[in-house]
Amino acid sequence: MIEPYPTSRAAASTSPRAISGWQAAVSGAIAAALALATGELVAAFVPGATSPIVAVGAAIIDFAPPGSKDFVVSLFGTNDKTALLLVVGGVVLVVGALIGLLARRSTIAAGVAIVLLTGVGTLAAVRDPASSVMPALASWAAQSAVGYLALTTLLGAAVPAGARTTDVAPDRRRFLAWAGGLGVLAVLGGGLGRSILTTRAASTAEADTSIPPVTSPIPTVGPDDGFAIDGLTPLVVPNEDFYRIDTALLVPSVDIGGWQLRVHGMVNKEVTLTFDQLVAMPLVEQYVTIACVSNEVGGGLVGNAKWTGVPLLDVLGLAGVQDGATQIVPRSVDGWTAGFPTEWVTHPERPRDALIAVKMNDEPLPVEHGFPARLIVPGLYGYVSATKWLAELELTTLEAFDAYWVPRGWAKEAPILTQSRIDVPHEGNGVKAGLVNVAGVAWAPDRGISKVEVQVDQGDWRAATLSTTAFGPQTWVQWKYAWQATSGQHTLTVRATDGTGTVQEDRVTPPPPDGARGYHWVTVDVT
Repeated sequence: MIEPYPTSRAAASTSPRAISGWQAAVSGAIAAALALATGELVAAFVPGATSPIVAVGAAIIDFAPPGSKDFVVSLFGTNDKTALLLVVGGVVLVVGALIGLLARRSTIAAGVAIVLLTGVGTLAAVRDPASSVMPALASWAAQSAVGYLALTTLLGAAVPAGARTTDVAPDRRRFLAWAGGLGVLAVLGGGLGRSILTTRAASTAEADTSIPPVTSPIPTVGPDDGFAIDGLTPLVVPNEDFYRIDTALLVPSVDIGGWQLRVHGMVNKEVTLTFDQLVAMPLVEQYVTIACVSNEVGGGLVGNAKWTGVPLLDVLGLAGVQDGATQIVPRSVDGWTAGFPTEWVTHPERPRDALIAVKMNDEPLPVEHGFPARLIVPGLYGYVSATKWLAELELTTLEAFDAYWVPRGWAKEAPILTQSRIDVPHEGNGVKAGLVNVAGVAWAPDRGISKVEVQVDQGDWRAATLSTTAFGPQTWVQWKYAWQATSGQHTLTVRATDGTGTVQEDRVTPPPPDGARGYHWVTVDVT
């Protein structure tokens, strides 16, 4: 049983200096953890409040120097957000431990430090467009109070044996009991708050969206459209397997009843549409391959899906685009921005069928993929176009505004490069001598793929067989090549030619500033 918290007389009779360093550090770390847990719980239950750890993580992403994104993605891949939150949480615990050591000298100074530490999260939180000032301040006060109370409680529980009638052993057991209890409380409280926040975001996408049927359905991809080869990426990637890259550490929870799409800027009249008004417009569907500019050669940050939505030009037509509006700037509910040339979707000779998508593979958009609406623009990398959780479309000029990633070193205009990938066999795999299927995918939206070739070692380039191209030039294709494998180690290389006759570049470049170039190759051992 946890012994009662030391009386004020006993606590007052002992200098905090007499408390051991490890006890003070543990006290501070647990106090910081409880303050974080309080912030999570307030964010879960108080509208307008924001998770402090998520807010700080988002601020780090926003203010990180150019190139840091690629470094983090290269280390952690799609787990980069989890890694960032763990780092932020770890730093908070370390700072909390230092505050605990400071408390050995002065509990007042430690209290001020707690207020400053929780204030960092509050300052980061008020940057969030979904945050409100008063809830943020209330969360700050609650975090500070809980953190200070936890710290003084643990310090009191660590009062050493000379100040009380008990000996050293009971004091240590009492401290460990209090520390363990409050530590568990921090974990449970923080976990509950985060669970509620995550569940709330997911539940919004399960609401009855009442999306009408499309006006002109397109054929569904069938088994005869692709190749039945184990390990080959399917023509249409299921929602749960589709890659996700964005800056949202916690996906926005969007109330579909209050959601609106605002079209403004260089337009003849500003237009605001509710979700019901948006989906009441004629809906179309199309297969479109989208890709992340961070994708390395041969990487998996690319996917193809059936998207259902309202043509972007139909929505822009309601507002009327003014002459001179050379850039479309989409904004997310969390303030993130993209930006692409207006001409990309309005060019009379080569317009792209951009969509404000509300469905993905015949289901309402999953929350992690942009519920309730996102932008899909064939042929452009996602960082300049594929805005999730869409809230605004601003018409402006290319000179007047740089979207989120442009000041961070990425190109302002970013058409998707012609790329190809070997899915099977995998790098380093062993295969038996004889006929071996070499297969993968190739993409060049919105130009399409006209040819894929495979090279064995330094031999001639041999044409591969392509899957159906009936779904349009905006999608990828599967390819396969029957290789008569002989014993030994071999290098397989692939390249693609797009619909304009342009061959994929062999020049090797990193993803920044406008996409990775080079041929994908794998080494295979044949026995």
